[in-house]
Amino acid sequence: MIAHQAERGNALPLASLITLTTLTSQLVDYVHQAARDGTPVHVVERGIWNQILALGHKALGLFFQEQGTGDLGEQIQLPNGSTVARLDAPHTRDYRSVFGDFVLTRTCYGTREGQKIEFVPLDNRLELPQGDYSYLLQEWDAAIGTDSAFARVAATFQSILGIKQSVDSLERNNLHMAASVEPFRESRPIPAPADEGEVFVVSADGKGIVLRRDPTDPAPKAHRNKGDKANKKRMAIIGAIYSVDRYQRTPEEVTAALFRDPRSPEKPISPRPIPVGKHVWGRLSRAKDGSIGEPIKTVFSWLGTELGRRQGSEKKEVVCVMDGQQALWDGRAEHLDVKVVEILDILHVTPRLWQAAHLFCAEKSTEAAVFVRERLLKVLNGEVKAVVQRLRWLGTNLGLTGAKKKTLMTICNYLKSNADRMRYDEYLKKGYPIASGVIEGACRHYVKDRMERAGMRWVKAGAQAMLDVRSEYINGDWEKFQQFRVERETERLYPHRKTVHDVEWQLAT
Repeated sequence: MIAHQAERGNALPLASLITLTTLTSQLVDYVHQAARDGTPVHVVERGIWNQILALGHKALGLFFQEQGTGDLGEQIQLPNGSTVARLDAPHTRDYRSVFGDFVLTRTCYGTREGQKIEFVPLDNRLELPQGDYSYLLQEWDAAIGTDSAFARVAATFQSILGIKQSVDSLERNNLHMAASVEPFRESRPIPAPADEGEVFVVSADGKGIVLRRDPTDPAPKAHRNKGDKANKKRMAIIGAIYSVDRYQRTPEEVTAALFRDPRSPEKPISPRPIPVGKHVWGRLSRAKDGSIGEPIKTVFSWLGTELGRRQGSEKKEVVCVMDGQQALWDGRAEHLDVKVVEILDILHVTPRLWQAAHLFCAEKSTEAAVFVRERLLKVLNGEVKAVVQRLRWLGTNLGLTGAKKKTLMTICNYLKSNADRMRYDEYLKKGYPIASGVIEGACRHYVKDRMERAGMRWVKAGAQAMLDVRSEYINGDWEKFQQFRVERETERLYPHRKTVHDVEWQLAT
């Protein structure tokens, strides 16, 4: 409730309106003159853009001038019942927009000068952001920043908008934006049950991110010995979830696809079902020693929450496709408490079959290809144990020794230990996916393409912020996420904004 409302300021200077009209007229005159002179179109395009920016700056400045300073009288009663008084002197704040910089003069309310400002009518009315950067500029910066280094973002917008931004400011804004990702994920709209595929698929993998050396770390060695790493990496665990319709294939069809056999026009391949509601997210290890227990727990718990939200009352089958990293399978069993069909990614089996082939056949030889094709077909037909037994028999009868014998033993142990996840004959009949292309692509596109460029080094907080913000961009939720974070920040910053909505705001005209 407003105690009373003061008289508004002077009329808006006529000069502002004249300038705005003049700039518009100059733009039209420029186009006509360029047409008469036959000016090259690229020159005209740049000239129009520069004048539009100047026009936009003047127009937004006019908007701010019309708002006045927000003087609502000597005292204001807030919705919580407290009464605050108008402070003696107006306070200013900077505002950086896509059209340039502004300084806003605002009437403020509190107990007395020097104490905490309790209420700023103009800030509440305009729902200004917490920092200097406009929400639109923040959004554009972050959108480009999810794909490009922050230095490139600054250079790009200086070229396009004429705005100078520091890398530090862009990094801080990204950290601030990332704070809204987790609450957004918890409320993010999910696909309608009728749109979901027949099977849910979850997956996870690890990806290293190069970190900057912490000041407390020992100085880097002048000379690296064998086994020493050039860079310090911190492991991130990447999770993915989606649903998809069944896609039944035969072992022969999968083998032909993996060997890229020419397609027969007489047997056209049916199109693959399109994944529904694909979402990825990564968690960087927070442990001082970089251990991955915590991010594995967090990612699989998130996957479980997503399944719970999307499964509803109709419990569809869930498959988990991953590579052979035991820590991930242990994490799945411990932290994803749902019935899951575990599948070893077939693309992590084929390299080992090629590795085995090269123990007995020359590399790039026809014999090696035949060797792999035969055993791959057996694996896809569910004959994993027979393949392992035959490999061991070959190793013994052909007298493998030393490193080759050790390599063959490692391959056989890998296949044997994962045999329960290699019932591909059953999986193919049920139309399950048997390759984790989504998570492999996520590690490459989500992490590597943005965070492993030449010379890039990250601090832990900055790396996690980029994983958070970039996930919403590549998941296709960017606009919804931006709307969510602005609304959430507005609720936090302006709990008493109803006060300015309850009065008829008198424009400074």
